[in-house]
Amino acid sequence: MTAFTLSDLEARVAERAAASPEESWTAKLLAAGPERAAKKFGEEAVEAVIAAVKGDRAELIAESADVLYHLLVVLRARDVALQDVLSQLEARTARSGLAEKASRPG
Repeated sequence: MTAFTLSDLEARVAERAAASPEESWTAKLLAAGPERAAKKFGEEAVEAVIAAVKGDRAELIAESADVLYHLLVVLRARDVALQDVLSQLEARTARSGLAEKASRPG
């Protein structure tokens, strides 16, 4: 059995985005616009942070899954492919995280 990947999740999000908003949470979020999807992503990110601070491993896993799903919905809402994000991450691995952060403007 192969491992479930973020690419698999991206494909599932695309599939569900094509459904009716009455039948799919993904379609409902996308129909409400990018702002709604981004708000939901932010809410889930905060919940993941709280779980991490509390040290609740099971809750952190569950909330992290929500964060990844909602991030992919936001990316879809703004027509950004997961591969574009992965390419950015790959480019950043060419140098240390400290050097990469120091090279950012601002």
